Amino acid sequence: MPPALIEIGLPVALIFIMAGVGLSLKLEDFQRVYLQPKSFFIGAFCQLLLLPVLAIAVIALTGLSGELAIGLFILALCPGGTTSNLYSYLAKGDVGLSVSLTAVVGFITPFTLPFLAAWAIGYYGKNDTLIEFPILKAWLQLIVVGVVPVLIGMAINAKWPEFAKKASPYISWFSVAVLLLVIVSICFKLGDKLIDYLVMAGPAVIALNLLSMLTGLLVAHFLLHNATQTRTITLEVGLQNGTLALLVTTGLLNSEVMSIAPSIYGLFMFISAGLYTAWAIKKA
Repeated sequence: MPPALIEIGLPVALIFIMAGVGLSLKLEDFQRVYLQPKSFFIGAFCQLLLLPVLAIAVIALTGLSGELAIGLFILALCPGGTTSNLYSYLAKGDVGLSVSLTAVVGFITPFTLPFLAAWAIGYYGKNDTLIEFPILKAWLQLIVVGVVPVLIGMAINAKWPEFAKKASPYISWFSVAVLLLVIVSICFKLGDKLIDYLVMAGPAVIALNLLSMLTGLLVAHFLLHNATQTRTITLEVGLQNGTLALLVTTGLLNSEVMSIAPSIYGLFMFISAGLYTAWAIKKA
């Protein structure tokens, strides 16, 4: 994999992606925590707690181990991105709730991901493979690429709202393009081993995606009784920021094998989210 793509391209891409989240944010969006706390906290609970627990369960049930398991768990620790906001809009969900969840969970992630990822490496890592997770470096980098750009995007939106509105869709497509570029690079790097890793990790990745969306759907449906918010939480839990996961697995840990699960997830989630969106629009 070209070093420049990981060391420069991926962080820059993620900065643009998170700035795109900020471009769609206003200070009023954070009032949802106080005005509609139930829907927000249910969504945050599903994403911050249920999703990692589901990942642990899927890893155990499918027998995934080593770097493949670590990669899948790191993916489960990532927040949603601009893609979840876009699909929430297409599915006629509560876009305000989606953006609020993406932003707030994104602010929390830099403080949770480094420690939980370090735990996963210690728990799932093989004894003969020494992997050290740079917690402080990860925390600083996640703040720089995940929090600061959101604040800058919000400032731009406050000063130039029309520009922010026009720029947001382009950033969403840009994030998809970067994700695909990184995935293609990983595939070339792995070469002949790629098929073996796909066979080993594929079932677990697909199971986690479908199970997370189903869990989000059921929890939101029974606790909120609001179809619009249920659609949003389903998508927010099922669509993760794959670019952030790849930044951790390739940029910080320099492991193509760990990147297999986020790569498969990053592709498959568009299929599952697309099918769910089509179903939601038909029912609306």
